Amino acid sequence: MVKIECVVDEGIYLGEGPLWDPAVGVLYWVNIEGPTIWSYEPKTQKTRTWTMPKDVSAVFPRKDGGGVVTLADGFYFFDFESGEVELIAPVEQDQPRTRMNDSKVDRRGRLISGGEDHSEESALACLWRLDPDLSVHLLEEGIICNNGPCFSPDDKTFYRADSFKQTIYAYDYDIETGAISNKRPFVSTADDPGLADGSTVDEEGYLWNAQIITGKVIRYAPDGTVDRAIEMPVRNITSVMFGGDNLDVLFVTSMARVDHPGGGAEVFVKEDKPQPLAGGLFTVTGLGVRGLPETPFGG
Repeated sequence: MVKIECVVDEGIYLGEGPLWDPAVGVLYWVNIEGPTIWSYEPKTQKTRTWTMPKDVSAVFPRKDGGGVVTLADGFYFFDFESGEVELIAPVEQDQPRTRMNDSKVDRRGRLISGGEDHSEESALACLWRLDPDLSVHLLEEGIICNNGPCFSPDDKTFYRADSFKQTIYAYDYDIETGAISNKRPFVSTADDPGLADGSTVDEEGYLWNAQIITGKVIRYAPDGTVDRAIEMPVRNITSVMFGGDNLDVLFVTSMARVDHPGGGAEVFVKEDKPQPLAGGLFTVTGLGVRGLPETPFGG
């Protein structure tokens, strides 16, 4: 039986970017505009926070210790002990309206991260790749809001959403080089009341997506058809990640945000105040499927 539970009820303004670290048994996620990194340890139910100097959209452990984060303007090293950050490389310095958004590490330790137009209107942002040698590569331009990057189990397909283009895309992925090609629509949400936000892929190759506005977690088959949908207790869920000792717990982040700029103001449900539990971290158990272990950044 499927069970949904709110395990951290802190009313986080813009919760995003869940990442399960099996090495320490901890779920990391962020409050983008807090800006704060959060951690939750299921065995003790303890949380911890680190305050960042600017908007933070993702955090990942590094292969040899420490971490890497994407802040508003680029890639940074992160020290889990001190909370200090150190710039690796800036991006999009000529675009004051963009900031880094959703990210994921491939199975060779490369970090792929895309940005968003802070006004949620124009295709100003880009998709970037940070390699283990700390070189930065431009993969794509013309993005409004990058979300849900993830990889098929065989490493041959890369997925990502452009939320305000109402599409999840699939690409051919070259695991040897980190190159993407053959972009095509995987799922359209144009006829849905919600937008595609964060995603993950399970061990069977099915894509799980957090559909913001409707509050549905949707599992898509590899051919893009809907396999199942799970209604969460809050509308504005933002991302998903499998974790737990057996990778069979689905963690779901959400946001308490009710103010939306530009394009977002036109599509989000108008709210005077957040729903109860909005901005909480949720677990979904009893799904009968397992996720795949995430890879640390290789640099």
